Order: sequence, then C-alpha cells, then structure tokens
Amino acid sequence: MTQPLLELCDIQKTYALRRGLIERFTRKVADVAAVDGVSLAIPPGEIFGLVGESGCGKSTLAQIMVGLLAPSDGMVRYRGQDIAMLTGVHRRIYRRGVQMVFQDTHSSLNPRKRIRRTLMEALVARGLTRAEAADALPPLLAQVGLDTVLLQRLPHELSGGQRQRVGIARALAIGPDVLVADEPVSSLDVSLQGQIVNLLRDLNRELGLTIILISHDLAVVSRICHRIGVMSAGRIVEEGPPAEVLFAPRHPYTRTLIAAVPRGLESRRAQSVAIAEVCIAGPM
Repeated sequence: MTQPLLELCDIQKTYALRRGLIERFTRKVADVAAVDGVSLAIPPGEIFGLVGESGCGKSTLAQIMVGLLAPSDGMVRYRGQDIAMLTGVHRRIYRRGVQMVFQDTHSSLNPRKRIRRTLMEALVARGLTRAEAADALPPLLAQVGLDTVLLQRLPHELSGGQRQRVGIARALAIGPDVLVADEPVSSLDVSLQGQIVNLLRDLNRELGLTIILISHDLAVVSRICHRIGVMSAGRIVEEGPPAEVLFAPRHPYTRTLIAAVPRGLESRRAQSVAIAEVCIAGPM
C-alpha cells in the first residue's frame, strides 16, 4: 500500500473562550473545539475535497496542514515524519512541500509588490538564482494561464480570477508536492470558478500534484475530487468517493447539505450527482 503523502492523526485544536472582566471571577475558563479528532490520509496524486458549512473548522484544519497553526493534540505526518519533530533542512523540505492557496485574493498578496517581485521572491526562496528565477517566470505564468504583461502590475490592477491564478503560481513556484486550496473560488463569479477548478484539475494531471480542495460547494468538489470528506462541528462525519457521498449519503448532515441546494439550482445539483457518478473511477 502506498504511504500517505500527508497524514492527520486525531488532530484537535481548541481555543479558550474570551471572558469579560466580571466573568473572569465568576466563570471558569471554557474551551471550544474548532477541530475535534480529525484523522485523514492523503495519498500521492489524489485530489481530496473537504466540504462543510462555514465555521465547521475547515480553514483551521487547512492551516494546521501547512504548519501555520499547531494542533492542540494529535499529529501531522509528511512523508511518514511527524512535522513537530522536524528541524533544519527537513523542516524546510516540509515547508516547501506543502503550500497553501488562500481564500482572500486581496489580503494574500502584498498590495505594494508588483507581481514580478512576488513571484521572484518565491522562486528565489526555492533556491534559484535571480537570473534563473527570471527565466522561470514566463513558463510559470503560462502554467496558470496568465500573460507576462501582468508581471508589471500591482494586485489591485488585476481581476479576482487573475489574482487567484497569481496565488496559485506563487505556491507552484516553491515546487510543492501538496497544494492546500482553501475556498479558492468562493469570491469569484461562476464563470471564473469553473476556470480555476479546471486549472487545479490540469495541475493534478500534468504535475501529479496532490491537492486538498476545501469548499462549501458540493458541485465544485464533485467535479474533480477522487474522495470527499464532509466536515461538521470540527469532525469528519462522512468520507468516500463523490458518487457514494452525494448519491447515497449515510450521515444525516450530508443529506442536509445536499437538500440545502436552492431549488433554482436543482439542475446544478443533478449535474453534480451525474459528474460524481463518473468520478467514482477517477476525476474528469
């Protein structure tokens, strides 16, 4: 059996609730679990979709995967190694190997840096010289469907879809094995959503890139994912192939998510199930 590229073992993340001045003397410290015992194994080359309502812990889990947050309990393994124990060069290999694409295209890019500088810094961080990085820029942009004319622009001069592609290019510049995409299309209109989803699918096919796609949209994840995990209240309540999860859901929360699709989008829901049935043998 292939060793998982990224593995989560009983991950928990709790936060202490804030108390007012009077409550500090009258109420004990209470904790809330943002992530409550999540275990996942992501094999190389898979596109794994994580779905759930806002506030269920998806983004917190994503930040734990890439090392931006430390879990309160549990273990994250990258290539079989506990990332909490990694130091020096091994820690840098993990940091380069697992990259994140953020949901907010405005705040994730420095508004004062032109796109050239943003991407050059990522390429240099990978270990390229500045001359090598400059030569790598055109093929990097082509890989995400952008023109080199955009290199001279600032983030606010780009459309939302272009900024998201720049965010993906910046992550790819590091040379990752795993791409964690946190709601990458939620701020885009429907036509741009399709383009970004297609781009992620192409990167998986062409580069063998392992992708963890986090979304609240069942139609999006059913289109390209090999497996889907449904998250509720900090836990994975159901996991399996798209056709199995969407066509024959076992958990009541999954059935509630599917039933929550607005009536005006029934055709989209039907299309999602049809796509999922095809996806049981692999993504489109």
